[in-house]
Amino acid sequence: MTPTGGRLPNLVYIGPDKAGSSWLHAALSLHPQVHLSEAKDLYFFDRFYSRGPQWYAEQFRGSGPQHLTVGEVCPDYLASPQAPSRMHEVIPEARLVATLRDPATRAFSSYLYMRKHGEGPDTFREALSTFPDLLEHGRYGTQLRRFRQFYGPDLLLVGLFDDLREDPQGFLDGLTDWMGLDRNQLPEGDLEAKLPASRARVPVVAWLVRRAANLVRTHDHATLVGRVKRSPLVHRLLYTPLGDQAPVLADEDRDLVRTALYEEVLEAERITGLPLRERWGWPVDQAAANPAGSADPQREES
Repeated sequence: MTPTGGRLPNLVYIGPDKAGSSWLHAALSLHPQVHLSEAKDLYFFDRFYSRGPQWYAEQFRGSGPQHLTVGEVCPDYLASPQAPSRMHEVIPEARLVATLRDPATRAFSSYLYMRKHGEGPDTFREALSTFPDLLEHGRYGTQLRRFRQFYGPDLLLVGLFDDLREDPQGFLDGLTDWMGLDRNQLPEGDLEAKLPASRARVPVVAWLVRRAANLVRTHDHATLVGRVKRSPLVHRLLYTPLGDQAPVLADEDRDLVRTALYEEVLEAERITGLPLRERWGWPVDQAAANPAGSADPQREES
């Protein structure tokens, strides 16, 4: 599908959330052969599909002939049941990228992000029961199976957040090699995490800012949201880094997530061929992942 007067992306980072998306957006934006939408998280293929392909193409209007890759970073697409078929309808030949992260640490990081914005209950255990997306966004087997119906392994690159964190430059080099682009050496400062764990200086203000950002997006001003989110001044005013005081995921909560998502990780291993349990330190059998007293928090609610 080719809209008039616009250029559709040939690269989309699909997720999951809390797995390096902000860093990837920043790193790829520095590459001279890459043009990304100024706003990270356009949410076109899940929230705003009714705006149509022409609107989507207009989000990349700054691209030029020197940009061999035009792309978007939106980590919510992986968990969206509608996104795979919609993407195949609009950009069937695009390359897609995912960076899987241990579902337990990913869910905990997502919880800390909620708390950073003045949302969610006081404990992670309660959040697992009251915010289903914390677990749903870690159902990698189901999610990858949906995408593989439309995109084969030649168009869907599945990497590991662990590799990105351990060797950011090496991860970026592998990605640009796969994309057929020149390698781009990043300055030392750009190899660091873009959004370290933080807490709101004034929680109610952070909550209001987040609500305002969502409202602005619905009125088609995602670019403005992107500029504000990337502003170091905004982050210094609203948040203070936790540093060594960052909360730690409790072993019993880790076990709870492992129990709920063990079969999903097995399926993701079958689809990708990656040794996920080994890399994440998960037990090799589900019985070991389900110690006495652990239960699926969603089932506890039913």
